[in-house]
Amino acid sequence: MARGKRERVADRLHSVAIHVLRHAREADRSSGHGQARLSALSVLVYGGPCTLGELAQAEQVTAPTITRIVQGLEADGLVERKTAPDDARAFIVRATPKGKRALSLARAQRLRRIESLLCSANPSDLDRLEDALARVFPRS
Repeated sequence: MARGKRERVADRLHSVAIHVLRHAREADRSSGHGQARLSALSVLVYGGPCTLGELAQAEQVTAPTITRIVQGLEADGLVERKTAPDDARAFIVRATPKGKRALSLARAQRLRRIESLLCSANPSDLDRLEDALARVFPRS
């Protein structure tokens, strides 16, 4: 494939990705938890318990920022912090059952928002899109 075509497809994919994410973010507002908190909660639910430092690294934020995010999640009962068994100065953060339910609900709301963008697509367009996504992003 010519480089020019890859550039055009990359540009279009970039624009579509931004549009889809902005549309999906509307669901985050209705969850009452906020995008940063939901993102951190997602790391904990899908990646498992981790230290504050690991969570900050995964979220690409500073230690003070992740501390504030975790404090908010903790206040809402969505995560719990425990002292790390090998380092009394470190904390392990894990999602609570309530946090897992909250993330599941927020994810379902996001998916409904994204699905609404596909309402005008006919079944054959959806089949082609599904096939293309599987080929281009086989591990996603």
